[in-house]
Amino acid sequence: MSNGIDMLKHRWIIAAATATVAVVGVALATTMDKDPASSVPAKDRAQIEAVVRDYILTHPEIIPEAVNRLREKQANQTYQSDRSALEAPFASAWAGAAKGDVTMVMFSDYACGYCRASLPAVQQLLKDDPALKVVWREIPILGPGSETAARAALAVAQQGAFLDFHTRMFAAGRPDDAKVNAVLRAMKIDLPRAQRDMKSAATTQELQTNMDLVGRIDESVATPTFVIGGQTLRGAVGYDALKQAIADARKRAKATA
Repeated sequence: MSNGIDMLKHRWIIAAATATVAVVGVALATTMDKDPASSVPAKDRAQIEAVVRDYILTHPEIIPEAVNRLREKQANQTYQSDRSALEAPFASAWAGAAKGDVTMVMFSDYACGYCRASLPAVQQLLKDDPALKVVWREIPILGPGSETAARAALAVAQQGAFLDFHTRMFAAGRPDDAKVNAVLRAMKIDLPRAQRDMKSAATTQELQTNMDLVGRIDESVATPTFVIGGQTLRGAVGYDALKQAIADARKRAKATA
C-alpha cells in the first residue's frame, strides 16, 4: 500500500501549489474590473501581478490559510458525496447507537501514537452520549506492522470482535506480527478463520476503500482523522473538541431538517 500513500502525498503537494496559484488569482480578480469580459492592458496587468507577488512574499502566512481552506472545502465535498460510504461500518467496526443521530468516523492506524492517545476520549464520548455512533476505518500507513494489525482488525470484525481487538491492540503497543498474533490468540475467536480473513479479498478491498476515502478528504492522510457531520478534525484533538464537533453537527442537522 506504500505506493498509494506516496501518490497521495504527491497529489497533496500539487494541491498545495494549486492553492497558492488560486491565492494569486483571487487577488488579481479583486483588483480588476468585475466584468470578466473586460480587458486589462498588458502593462497594467504586469504591475498588478507584481503588487500581488510582493504582497504574498511579504505575507506568506496567507498561503497556509488558503491551503487550509482548500482542505476544508475538499473534505466537506467528500462528506456530501460519500457520506453513506464513510458512515457505513465494515462488519462490527463500530460502537454506540446503531441509529445514532450523529456518526463520528475515525480513520486510524494501530502504530499511531495520537490514535492511541485518542482512545480514552472516544471511549468517554461513547459513555456520555447514548445517541452517538462511532465508525472506525483502518488506514495502515505507518509500516508493515500497521497493515498486519489493520487486516487482523477487519478479520475479527467479521466475527463481531472488532472493539475487543481494537482495545487490546492499542494496549499492546506498536504493532508487529508477534504482537498481532498474541492479541488474536488471547481472544475468543475462530483463529483459523481470522487468519484466512486477514488475506481475503474483502479485507483488501476495505483497506483500499478506506485509503480512497481518506485521500479524497485530505490528501496529506493524517492519523487520526475524524469526520463528524462534514467537519474534519486531525490529530489527537481531545474530548472537548470532539464533543463540540458532535454538538455542532446536531445543530446543523436541526437547521436543515
